[in-house]
Amino acid sequence: MAKHKGRGWHSRLLAAALGVTAVAAATSVWTAQADTAGGRPPQASVSEPDARPQDRVTKVAADIAHASDRGARGVNITIDDGPDPVWTPQVLQLLKNNGVKATFCMVGTQAQMYPDLVKAVVAAGHRLCNHTVSHDTTMDTKSEAYQSQQILDAERMITKASGGVRPQYYRAPGGAFTPYSRQLAASRGMRPLGWNVDSRDFERPGANAMVATVKREISNGPTVLFHDAGGDRSQTVAALREVLPWMRQQGYSFGFPVR
Repeated sequence: MAKHKGRGWHSRLLAAALGVTAVAAATSVWTAQADTAGGRPPQASVSEPDARPQDRVTKVAADIAHASDRGARGVNITIDDGPDPVWTPQVLQLLKNNGVKATFCMVGTQAQMYPDLVKAVVAAGHRLCNHTVSHDTTMDTKSEAYQSQQILDAERMITKASGGVRPQYYRAPGGAFTPYSRQLAASRGMRPLGWNVDSRDFERPGANAMVATVKREISNGPTVLFHDAGGDRSQTVAALREVLPWMRQQGYSFGFPVR
């Protein structure tokens, strides 16, 4: 799975998130250990003032999901990096107009800043996905303690912002999964989530180019990647406006990634 390049905004986001991370580290203690001898997945524990029963979760599979719960002609629309006050509402309206449910892979700091948008995503029937605290695409080179902090703090931020609805998936930034991060996410009930079709909207190649990419590559698999944050997403909105009706015309139905 290729990693995205040229994402200068994420470097700025990572720097901005360091203050949030420092506070989180001071107020919560996260532990995740892999028992290699017993073959058990990493176990996470949290100690914080507002810990709730939602912390009781059911483990899911740790392999990276791509398939759709709608079967062979299903499509999973996934929207990454938000929420964003300009672009997320426009994406939500387009999805509503086309009767599409999507999976929103949210960055923890963004969810913390815009909880009303997180709640709007949930209220519209979409699903939440954990996209870490600060979208560090080099996570696969970092320590297990760092990976734990990024995943577990983001889970807490998104769940709190949503009013108690937990993310059902975990997508590593840029596809930077590790066996450890996959097992940790799965132990928290978040299925690792990949993609089959990258619209390349982050590069802003033009809406027509994005649509052509999706049409050309949709045979590769059902999970399609778009973004609703990280800069001007007007091309993404325009591409979705065209590609969603086209998918229906081709006989595709819209679903969620398998869990």
